[in-house]
Amino acid sequence: MKVLKFGGTSVGSPENMRAVMEQVTDGEQKIIVLSAMSGTTNSLVEISNYLHKKNKDTARIFIGKLEDKYKQVVVDLFTSEENKKAGLKVVAKSFKTIKSFTSGKFGLVGENTILAQGEIISTNLVTFLMNENGYNTKLLPALDFMKIDEDKAADLPFIRDNIKPVLEKVGDADYYITQGFICKDADGDINNLQRGGSDYTASLIGAAIEADEIQIWTDIDGFHNNDPRFVEGTKKIEQLSFNEAAELAYFGAKILHPQTVLPARVGNIPVRLKNTMNPSDSGTLITAESDGMGIKAVAAKDGITAVKIRSARMLMAYGFLKNIFEIFEKFKTPIDMISTSEVAVSITIDNTQNLAAIKEELDKFGTVEIDDDMSIVCIVGDIIEEENGFAPKVFKALDGIPIRMISYGGSKYNISVLVPTINKKETLQSLSDNLLNS
Repeated sequence: MKVLKFGGTSVGSPENMRAVMEQVTDGEQKIIVLSAMSGTTNSLVEISNYLHKKNKDTARIFIGKLEDKYKQVVVDLFTSEENKKAGLKVVAKSFKTIKSFTSGKFGLVGENTILAQGEIISTNLVTFLMNENGYNTKLLPALDFMKIDEDKAADLPFIRDNIKPVLEKVGDADYYITQGFICKDADGDINNLQRGGSDYTASLIGAAIEADEIQIWTDIDGFHNNDPRFVEGTKKIEQLSFNEAAELAYFGAKILHPQTVLPARVGNIPVRLKNTMNPSDSGTLITAESDGMGIKAVAAKDGITAVKIRSARMLMAYGFLKNIFEIFEKFKTPIDMISTSEVAVSITIDNTQNLAAIKEELDKFGTVEIDDDMSIVCIVGDIIEEENGFAPKVFKALDGIPIRMISYGGSKYNISVLVPTINKKETLQSLSDNLLNS
């Protein structure tokens, strides 16, 4: 069985929903993971923000507009009166849930419950649509088997143990529809896998059922060797290894949720990235094997802050780095890059929520310098195995670029450099011109 994921654009209109139906109904049994209709999650976030600010009247206005939109979608989507009534009932139920938070207290559980309604509506509507057209389709409620633990990490053993009983409970079908993104947390409350989490859902389900293949359907043909938003003449990559894809996803390639690769890699399940608008294209295949040495692609991650701690106490001392890292651990702030010298250590973070408190504690160890508005540019491929080495070629391509940090050797698949975001486009273009397209 295959697991296919379709994002918000793919189900963003009645026409697109019908197109998805045509693409998946080939007679081969599969699980189909769907996001909310495009724009819905942003609207639900906006509604939640008004409720957090206790601006309930404005929230009610936006709720009404969104509900009217979905009512029209139902009218346009179905031909039978029975399915129109069923669709309107689903919409009414979800919006009754949303409206319930316009009175009384509103917190994180309420926000997560509101955000879940987009996926709940889209999956119900597509299930009705496929059955209306004669396809044996069942809905798998993701909240019955998707779970995160106390650390907000996916609980794969729980998912594996619970998805099969849910499949048995709903009964035999040719096609199963389920929600991406949403889950339950360790307390049993509705939560989610964060933005882009539908990719992660598909990978977790694929690992849980030992799928033949996981397909992530988006609106582009697959991984490109550079960011087409900033660089002209990018090319699609036919094949990547799990390690190469993981590096690209983590360091800014928006096509794939950063955590998607791990469950697939553990289960050795191929992942294929496909284009909903161009289904005949082969896309990008991600497997355990690389298709050869060399630089494959470049990606960039924005919103990076560099923190440098300079202290003579580092010299010939042990335990200094441990003390530094414990501060970031205390404030649950992950580190992306690290570079050290005899008397200084530089690290990068992408979450500055607790930066003031972190700096206050770091000040006890030495002089702290902070640079914001930085970008990590990641050069990915099977690099270190190459006989002559790629580092000299990379650094030659970066001649004239103001580099703040370099990370090389921690992974054979990645050379990362930190540059001011203002120089990102120039950096990406130079790497394309001198490495990828030369």
